[in-house]
Amino acid sequence: MSIYIAYLVVFLLAATPFFEVVGVIPIGVAAGLSALPVTLIAFSGNILTIWLVILMMDRVKASLEKRNEKKGKAASEKRGKRASSIWKRYGLPGLALVSPFLIGSHLGAVLAMSFGGTRKQIAFWMTFSVLGWAVVMGIASYYGIDFLFSQTGSEGFLADLLETK
Repeated sequence: MSIYIAYLVVFLLAATPFFEVVGVIPIGVAAGLSALPVTLIAFSGNILTIWLVILMMDRVKASLEKRNEKKGKAASEKRGKRASSIWKRYGLPGLALVSPFLIGSHLGAVLAMSFGGTRKQIAFWMTFSVLGWAVVMGIASYYGIDFLFSQTGSEGFLADLLETK
């Protein structure tokens, strides 16, 4: 049963904004979970919440503005400027491809909408980006952490934690 909880945690972390597939997949594989299920589950969690953000964009923007008004501060200008410069130079494909690293894919989707992208375009490019990064991180984690495990004799920090002596 504990292995299912571990995969549920992978899904929930990937679904949380700013915890992207780029970070969750290596953590899951380093925990000792299989790379393929971790990659698929992390991708599912990340992309489902991005699609939800895209579908509920009007409510999300109103909520963010309301929260910033309560806190008495403007939206994050540093991230917004960075995303704006990427948008001007590379368009939606560029913003979608770099957002998991620079600003988070959820915020990237919100900013893409505010810059004028359509829901359909944003859903396509964000799906393409998250899928690409999930595959890259899944392969890199599989081979990189497998090499680390062979050098240390470990089976992952989760397996070490659950091991009873």
